[in-house]
Amino acid sequence: MSQSLDLLVLGNAIVDLIAHAEEDFLVQQGVAKGAMQLIDEPRAETLFEVMGPATVVSGGSGANTAVGAALLGAKTGFIGKVREDELGRLFSHDLKATGVRFEVAPASEGPATARCFILVTPDGERTMNTYLGACQALSPDDVDEATVRAARVTYLEGYLWDPPAAKDAFRKAVKIAHSAGNAVALTLSDAFCVGRYREEFLELIRNGSIDIMFANIGELQSLYQTDDPEAAIAALRDERDAQGKHMLGLVTRSAEGALVVRGGEVRSVEAFPAREVIDTTGAGDLFAAGFLAGYTRGIDYVASARLGALAAAEVIEHIGARPQRDLLALAREHKLV
Repeated sequence: MSQSLDLLVLGNAIVDLIAHAEEDFLVQQGVAKGAMQLIDEPRAETLFEVMGPATVVSGGSGANTAVGAALLGAKTGFIGKVREDELGRLFSHDLKATGVRFEVAPASEGPATARCFILVTPDGERTMNTYLGACQALSPDDVDEATVRAARVTYLEGYLWDPPAAKDAFRKAVKIAHSAGNAVALTLSDAFCVGRYREEFLELIRNGSIDIMFANIGELQSLYQTDDPEAAIAALRDERDAQGKHMLGLVTRSAEGALVVRGGEVRSVEAFPAREVIDTTGAGDLFAAGFLAGYTRGIDYVASARLGALAAAEVIEHIGARPQRDLLALAREHKLV
């Protein structure tokens, strides 16, 4: 995978099982609406037994971003770990079928391929219960130096901070990318994930490890421990690393659109209207995909964010976090590429 890449993603390789659920089902199961929580294998089996009919589709936050960017014409690669099993083969096939390069060898033993049980309530909100399984086997050995050096942007999934070996892989990728003069992007992934690793994420930002950060407004408020969204945006606007350099921040705010935060300046980008909100799974992933597809093309930040908003609007119109319409044709229709 050492050929030139626009985007290389390090993320959890997960297959999604998506089902509709009523609010009282979430209460009965003791899950926090709108959040992602980690579960063990027995809990995964129990949840699968009691949830409704499921749609099975390859997912994983970072993998969704890699696919979205590829469908917008970017050359993308993915680093993640699956088991050599039925779901692992499905995940690998689906990535490669969209043009994403995926060459990490599957695990021949150990836990099964990761799966995420996504419960979608009538308002389109998704609640995720994730069994990490084989994801936790991702290690620094899976991070190929030539591949990272070949990528203009290396994109890191905040969820990767959960498995210790994956955290080391994350750090290795940052070091290689920066030594090659390439950019590193981080998505905060989930407010509860931020709650678990707030100080470590702030350290990554402040020590210059991160050049581009993606967050929704709830994640940003969790990062800066404030109930005031404006205060969180101001904190990001004023954030600098040890060398005094501002990071590029992209903040999504659902129907209110997104913000581009750079160098003390905040620019607003409107959301694209969705025909109907069916399932918000993957909206942030596809926003990042659109932005990075534009950014690596040399499109300016605001126009790239508009491309992200378009991709996010498409994915919330249907079940699942992978696009179903031709994103590149949509982008051309709206004169964004």
